[in-house]
Amino acid sequence: MNADPRRLTAALLGADDALRADLLALALTHRSAGRENNERLEFLGDAALGLVMAEALWTRFPEADEGELSRRRAALVNQDSLAAVARELKLGEYLHLGPGELRTGGHARDSILADALEAIIGAVYADRGFAVVRAMLLRLFDGRLTQVAAREAIKDPKTRLQEWLQARRRPVPEYSVVEVSGAAHDQSFHVRCRLPDDGAEASGQGSSRRRAEQEAASAMLLKLDSATAT
Repeated sequence: MNADPRRLTAALLGADDALRADLLALALTHRSAGRENNERLEFLGDAALGLVMAEALWTRFPEADEGELSRRRAALVNQDSLAAVARELKLGEYLHLGPGELRTGGHARDSILADALEAIIGAVYADRGFAVVRAMLLRLFDGRLTQVAAREAIKDPKTRLQEWLQARRRPVPEYSVVEVSGAAHDQSFHVRCRLPDDGAEASGQGSSRRRAEQEAASAMLLKLDSATAT
């Protein structure tokens, strides 16, 4: 039996606030439970979440470039992070799932929890507007904005790329110098980063081989982040 959704509303908006009942019910309905489900709200919530996190990072890290901001945002809004927030809200207890998903433990699956959280965000945005959803998200993600973003900032791109690949049991990347140009005292290195399992490539340039490798790793992380988000 599903938990009382009023408890969830209180956790999201406060004890004296409420979300439109039909939107809340729709946000909690997985596609396995029927044609009327949370996929459209998930689409809306994903966009709202991305904007709020982008604005928060842009404000908190004024020296970070576009690549750094993109990587930090990806660390905040990936499936693992969203599922963790959903578990803190005990979101699985409120979900409406089809018989197949119920039998296989869908209420605890990361992908379902992450999608449901985005749908809830979409419902809050549709009902209460951007200011309310922004305040809610900044509260829900406050610790992660500080901890995850700071942790990502400390690690260099090569380390982050290697850890990303190792976490998925993929082989480490290969780096090769494609070209060295310029005078001896002012050289420019062009380095290629290649993933041996799927052949994906990214390149970088720098005044030393090490800097060029870091740039290539950074470019590869952006490529992987983009592929994961689609």
